[in-house]
Amino acid sequence: MTNNIPESPIGIFDSGVGGLSVLKAIRSQLPEEEVIYLGDQGHVPYGPRPLDEVRGFSEEITRFLLAGGAKLIIVACNSASAAALPMLRDTFPQVSFVGMEPAIKPAAELTRSRVIGVLATPATFQGTLYASALERYGQGVTVLESTVPGLVTQIEKGKLDAPKTEAILREALLPMLERGADTVVLGCTHYAFVIPLIRRIVGENVNIIDPAPAIARRTVRLLQEEQLRRPAQEKAPVTYYTTGAAQAFDELLPKLVGKEGEVKGLCWKEGKLGSAQ
Repeated sequence: MTNNIPESPIGIFDSGVGGLSVLKAIRSQLPEEEVIYLGDQGHVPYGPRPLDEVRGFSEEITRFLLAGGAKLIIVACNSASAAALPMLRDTFPQVSFVGMEPAIKPAAELTRSRVIGVLATPATFQGTLYASALERYGQGVTVLESTVPGLVTQIEKGKLDAPKTEAILREALLPMLERGADTVVLGCTHYAFVIPLIRRIVGENVNIIDPAPAIARRTVRLLQEEQLRRPAQEKAPVTYYTTGAAQAFDELLPKLVGKEGEVKGLCWKEGKLGSAQ
């Protein structure tokens, strides 16, 4: 498929199911766009991995999506964005990328107590995107950080409201609340799926910032600017790929985004992606 025509698909990738929160926002604003989604569940979570390793995964996944005709690629993973976004833009100048940037700016604008909490992975906290956002928008604000160990794994298992999931979140959030945080930034796309649980813990008066809607709006603008928006028509299909267990991914889809599309298995062979068949 030719990449630079409106009928080409959008490519989205994440370390696992977290990017489905971004896909859901994309589908709400751009239902006519065909989408290829790749969850690298064979390597999830990316957060604790060395940045160079995440760059290697991201480069190969991008090559796979481009070979599938992707006209624009959304790096729907904060860890991959932190580790690889500048490299991807340099390596693949023929395509535009939309990445995840920690939402420090809207948090700093919303907070009344001047204390915000950020939930993110180690890779995100180590990345230049986070450091830059903190330097630009975090002045005069106390920023409390937590890597919420184990949360991504719970979400990958579909345990969105399990006692263990709640315990992980309470351990991260309660110290933030005790120090006066009134705004919580979700610095990992997985975390959007536990917003109801987060809300139950922090109460109604704390702001929770999910970046997925802003990413969808940015995608709409880019497609319009590059004249790549697909003409309005009936809802287009989504094709899902996973480097993990295709059946388990397929069974989790209805719980996260609704079931709409085929799930195909991939595997890594000597650093390259290939069919799991």
